Amino acid sequence: MNNKTLIIYKSSTGFTEKYAKLIAGKTGCKLAAYKSVTPGLIAKYDTIVFGSRAHAGMIDGYKKIKKITSKIPSVKLILFVTGATPAASKDIIEAFWKQNLSPEEMLKIPHFYMPGGLCYERMSMPDKLMMKMAALMIKNKKNKTPFEAGFENAIKASYDISSPEYIKPLVSIL
Repeated sequence: MNNKTLIIYKSSTGFTEKYAKLIAGKTGCKLAAYKSVTPGLIAKYDTIVFGSRAHAGMIDGYKKIKKITSKIPSVKLILFVTGATPAASKDIIEAFWKQNLSPEEMLKIPHFYMPGGLCYERMSMPDKLMMKMAALMIKNKKNKTPFEAGFENAIKASYDISSPEYIKPLVSIL
């Protein structure tokens, strides 16, 4: 059992929680929901694995975790992010990391992307509205790029592209 690592997850539709539980199951690490996290809890561990969703181009909840862990220099931070983008879309995923992490963080913080999917059934009303607006904007656009056409198709319905395979690189460093 790994008593020195805590996995913190922030999950809205279940994909991040699913991956956090898979990682904990493979490593024996403790689990904590984001809403229960305090600086005192984080200080008890050598390594924090923070998992969250990609939301509106950002890592949901990362600012809070970054603020807490930056005040505890002995804590090592590892990130994983779930999203609806397929793993094969490496350029999109790399651009996401560059948008969210400084060049120093890119080198210092191990970070992993794990495809999840979309779950309209568990999505909040504001997120559903945001997705409907995006769908309408693309639907009404003439001369769609291949990316836009693919995006339009991808957001039509719920889907799950998660797989236990995606935790292997993260698990290998714990």
